[in-house]
Parts: sequence; C-alpha cells; structure tokens
Amino acid sequence: MSRDTGDNLDRNHSGNLPMASVMDAYLSRRSIMRGSLGAAIAMIAGTGLTGCFDGDGGSDHDDPVTEPPVTEPPVTEPEVPKLALGFQSIPGSRTDACVVAAGYSAYVLAPWGTPLNSNGNPWKSDGSNTSTDQANAMGMHHDGMHFFPINGSSEDGLLAINFEYIDAAALHPAGPTTDVNGKRPAEEIRKEINAHGAGVVRLQKVSGRWQVVDNDPLNRRFTTASRMEITGPLRGTDHVKTKYSTGGTHCRGTNNNCGNGYTPWGTYLTCEENWPGIFVNKGTRPEDQRRIGVGTSSGQYKWESAAGDSTEVNDEFARFDVTVKGASATDDYRNEASTYGYIVEIDPYNSATLATKRTALGRFRHEGCCPGLPVAGKPLVWYMGDDSNNEYLYKFVSTAVWDAADASPADRLATGAKYMDQGKLYVARFNADGTGVWLLLDVATPTTAGSTLGALYGDLPGIILNTRGAGDAVGATPMDRPEWTTVNPLNGDVYLTLTNNSARTPEKVDAANPRGPNRHGHIIRWHDSDDQLSFTWDIFVFGANAAGTADINRSGLTELNQFASPDGMSFDSRGVLWFETDNGETTLTDYTNDQLLAVIPTDLVDATGKQVPVNAQNQVDLRRFFVGPNGCEVTGIAFSPDNKSMFVNIQHPENWPYTDKATDATPAGATVRPRASTVVIQRDDGGEIGTV
Repeated sequence: MSRDTGDNLDRNHSGNLPMASVMDAYLSRRSIMRGSLGAAIAMIAGTGLTGCFDGDGGSDHDDPVTEPPVTEPPVTEPEVPKLALGFQSIPGSRTDACVVAAGYSAYVLAPWGTPLNSNGNPWKSDGSNTSTDQANAMGMHHDGMHFFPINGSSEDGLLAINFEYIDAAALHPAGPTTDVNGKRPAEEIRKEINAHGAGVVRLQKVSGRWQVVDNDPLNRRFTTASRMEITGPLRGTDHVKTKYSTGGTHCRGTNNNCGNGYTPWGTYLTCEENWPGIFVNKGTRPEDQRRIGVGTSSGQYKWESAAGDSTEVNDEFARFDVTVKGASATDDYRNEASTYGYIVEIDPYNSATLATKRTALGRFRHEGCCPGLPVAGKPLVWYMGDDSNNEYLYKFVSTAVWDAADASPADRLATGAKYMDQGKLYVARFNADGTGVWLLLDVATPTTAGSTLGALYGDLPGIILNTRGAGDAVGATPMDRPEWTTVNPLNGDVYLTLTNNSARTPEKVDAANPRGPNRHGHIIRWHDSDDQLSFTWDIFVFGANAAGTADINRSGLTELNQFASPDGMSFDSRGVLWFETDNGETTLTDYTNDQLLAVIPTDLVDATGKQVPVNAQNQVDLRRFFVGPNGCEVTGIAFSPDNKSMFVNIQHPENWPYTDKATDATPAGATVRPRASTVVIQRDDGGEIGTV
C-alpha cells in the first residue's frame, strides 16, 4: 500500500488482546523457561518456534540421487544442486534511478498513460490527455500484478495489474481545480476515475526485450466506472441494492486496488483497499461505514461535488454521496459503499467477461489474497490481510473440494463461482504459546460478550458486510497493518507482511517486546493444521536499522540487508521469497530508497534440520537485490514461468524515469514528469533470476 493513500487510522476499539501483548506473553514465557530476557530474545531472533517448521519439501534437495547398481562398483549420480541465491547483496541507494545486483539489467515497461488500443492517444508530458485517453491506457501508480502466460509461453503473456491511486497534480495540466462553489469539473473527475482500477495488457518478448502489444484484443481496463457483477452471499440482498442495480446484482467500479492474488484456474484477483475515501455520508453512518472509514465531510477527491453537472450521465458522480436521500435504497445510493471492499475476480483470457466481486471472501480493506497449495480432494484456501493499524488476518476456505480438472476450465468465472461463492470465512487469533486458532465468522459463532454473530448481524450477508466488526466481536488478534500474504510452494508455510504500527503505544509493550510504536515492521509465518482450524506460528524476520539495539534489531540485520516496513511479497515457483518495502518515515530513508530483498527460507535450518527465522547467524542469506529511485515505493511482483523475467512496479517516483533503461539516472538539474511504471529485470546471461 502506498504511504500516500491510506489514512492508517486505528478504528479498532474492540479491546481485543493486541499482537503486542501476545508477543509480550510469548517472550515472557520463554524468558522464564530459558532463564533470562536475553535468552528469550535470542531464542525468538534465532530459532523461534522452529519445532513448528520442519522444512518439509526442502530436505529432498539435500540428498544425492543414486541409481540402482548395475555394475561393480555402483554408479552414483551427482548430488542435486541445492537452491541458493546467486547474487551479492547491494548497498542502499538514494538516486533518481533504479539499482540492481551485478549481472542484471532493468528496463521500464508500460508506464502510466501507455495506450492499450487505438482509442487512447499517446501519453503527453504536459498532462493534456483526456479522460477517454485515460480510460484506454495504463492507469496511475502501478501496484499488485500477476503474469498469465499465453499457451504456457515465457515470452508471450498477459500482465494483470492494479492501479492503486492517483496523483491529481500530475494527472491534470495545472493540477486539480475547484470552483468558488466547491465543485470540481466533470472532465477532471472522469479522468481521475479512469486512472484508478486495474488492467490487462498483452506483453511479448521481442529480440530479448519485453514490449506492450498495442491494440491486442485482450488489452482492457477496469476503472471506478466499469460495470461489474456481484456474487456470493451479498448478491441480491437489500445491502447492495441501489438506484443503479435495483436487484442488487451489479455495481460500478473497483477502486484503490493494491495487493493481488490469483486462482488455480487462471484468473486474477484484485484487492480493494483504501476505497472508503472516495465516499461521503453527511447523515448518520451505519456501523459498517463508521468501522471501515467512510468520511462525513467530503470524499477524498470530491467526486460527489460534480453531481448535477449538465454532462453527468446516470448519476456517475452523485453515487459517491451515500447519504440517505430517497424513500428506499433503490431511490438513492446509500448502499453504493456496500458494493466495495471485496476481492474482485478477472478473467484475463476473455475480454467479454465482467469483473466479478466475490463477496464470500469478506468486506474490508483487502491488501492481498494468496491461495494455499491446491490439493485434490481438499478445499481451496486463500489468505488475506486488512491493511490498517490493529486490523486482522483472514482466510477463506471453499465448500467445494479441488478437482484438478478445473485447472483448465472452459468457463473460468463459472469455476470461480464454484470455489469462491460458497465457503467459510475465518479470522485469526494468535496465542502466546506459538499456536493460533481460526475463528469462524458465521451466525452461530459465539462472541466474547456471550452473544452470537447472528444475534449481532442477523445473517451471513450481514456478517460479511460487517467483517471488521465480526472480527472484533469474536476476539481476533489486532495486528500491525497486515498486508501481503504468500505461500511457500515447497512446504505450504504461509507468510504475512506486517508493515508497521505507529498506533502501538509504549504502554502496550515491555522489555520483552519493546517495539512500540512498531516503526520497522516484521514478517510472520505459520502452518495450518490439516483441519484448517488451527495453526502454529513464529516471527520470520524483524525489520530494523542495522545500528539498532539488540532488542530492536532482533534479526541481526547488517547494512547490506537492513530494511523497514515490509509490504509486497511473493514466493517464486522455486521457493525463493522476495519482499519489497514501503519505508515511509523511518530512519532508513536516510540510507536507502525502497528496495527488494530475497531469501530462501528452507535454507535456514538448525543442526537438526528444523527451519529457523532470519537471525544474526544466518542473516547473510537475506540479500538486497534491487533499489528503486528517489521518492518511490517498490511494489507488485510477478514472474515469467521460466523465472527468467521478473516484473516489479515503481510507484510515485519523484523524478524518474529518464530513459527506458530503469537504471539510467536523471541528470542533476534535469526534471521529468514522473510516471509510475513496471520494471522488467533480466539476467544478462539469460539465466534464472536470483539463483546460482
């Protein structure tokens, strides 16, 4: 999530035991057992709960492969090479350029404003492109993305990508304007609406370089105005009926799309995160709007101010004012905000389909939606963070069990309905002993106050509409801005970035858990039980300054891998974990811009072969691979199937890109109109990214 877009306010007043207190109790228990605070800190920074992480899937690579003897002496095949990082960690950088490890090249691809078809004019540096141009071009501030190959190719495919938010000053020639009556011009607003959302763009590698395939029939945009379908428990309910869709089956638009996910059947999942800011309710807000952050004075961009404009079509601006005005919900837009806050499924391979909001996966500020490993005959699982201070971690478990034949269906969205419209939504509670439980959000689930969720919210649609409130009621664990999730393909362990938490006060921590406020963030991991009802967890790595004290720099980071505010994160298919940072206001900004680091968790083991967190003894295996230009956030990550091309996004750079080579620095004194862009990283010798 961009540091510029989210308000990160603490709207959780539940009183649920925070993660700070869980960690306090956890470390206190270990302190007593091990004999001292120092031993407790060394344990969690070093071995953690390593008994919970056995490293299944990684150990097979350590054994030599031996053929049966056919002659004397027996013939033994060479040992299978162990997966290992193949680059040296690079220093931090504070320049108007990208920096990448030696032996790699990085090029700019599909920056903001790149036309996708002939209906969009080429991008103009003076900001004079029209709203129609923007509707047919790459949006602003690239974020989460996923690569979908064409016929399995690693050189031809579709990049599905999010456009998180806008920089209005860059979008308009003279910046955004407002008249004396507080109204904004309709054309400016349409342009802003069209710069949000998501997109699909065809890419091909030509003479070793990736390029956009202009006018490809699969190129398309999804904006905050695009017609979309509502499915799952909320479809057709009174909660989502509006003047636009009186039956509650459709809605308009997706917004503030940050993290992402994907499905085993080849569709893209885009996540609606900081969408509440586009709405305003000047009357009495229902509890779900208050809890999720819909404002009361004006929308973030004042889109509602153009309501009644002579050019307005079908209440395109009026819908952002969700104040009750008519006799019923179908007479106004009181429920418009209830059609946002979901996981949105997109079929990148079929441009005739609508984007579909899968309401069964909960309604909150979705940051990511990573699937667990699919196993035939078992339900599918997705893990999701709610990116705000002291919010929760969720997962969805499908009712249908996985059929491998569904990996290549004729109708991908029908397959999505099969697995994503019916299932169970859970929220996580972390216990101090390194265990945790998944709390079901359903009508019969008891609350900590002695009631049930059904008594509070009536039915499942009511619970989903109030997902945050349901988490409050059942005693979920407030977390430090839970963002992206990812799953280790070698053993099924799940990882979650906890970016930071400025709202954690010193009163909620003690000497055993001193990081309050938590300015640097950390990455947590867990492994689910077979019944999906419980899990075991530990802290994989703590963000910190290398110069931080031992109780802050618990993972023993050095100058070559210090980081703060982990955010975007993904495993590649080989088991390399890549994570990006959104430093924000930390002391690390004096040393380096935002960055991308890599580590192989299954390589981090103790003498018995148990997996351990990053610690002072093994931290050299966490390496800085890439640094972005000044002012940026490095976010979004995708890979070609052969792992020879990596795609990362550069969001809100200050004075970049200068050329199409991402590593070319803007000369001193020169100024460029900044453009968020995808950067493609390839190894100069054509090998796989990051490994030996």
